[in-house]
Amino acid sequence: MKKILFLFLLIPVSQLLCAQTEDETAIRNVINEQVNAWNGRDIDSFMKTYWQSDSLLFAGSSKPTYGWQATLDHYKKAYPDKASMGKLSFNLLELKPMSAEYYFVLGEWHLQRSIGDVGGYFTLIFRKIKGHWLIIVDHTC
Repeated sequence: MKKILFLFLLIPVSQLLCAQTEDETAIRNVINEQVNAWNGRDIDSFMKTYWQSDSLLFAGSSKPTYGWQATLDHYKKAYPDKASMGKLSFNLLELKPMSAEYYFVLGEWHLQRSIGDVGGYFTLIFRKIKGHWLIIVDHTC
């Protein structure tokens, strides 16, 4: 009887762990899409990983930016050419589920550039919207 009870308890736990693994893989894929788009000098494709909403929040070194379009405009102004964009790489430090719908990501970013390398840390909050993981908050410093 104890074995049967254990199996009934184990099935939901294993399903939850598999779902988290699938979600984490999906989020890692989104982050890889970002790197590929950035290194392809395609800020428009890079921005496809963000929630296309006026409620998107990007907090950088100067001030918060609200909205998808404002964030796109910020990126295009701050990185107008190949030299300023450089080659992007990420080092993911933590991926933590907050719920079935939200994920927290902590990482390091680095731009290798001919005009001088730069880098720092970022925190992202992802939300699963219509089956897709999208960045809804980006704090990069």
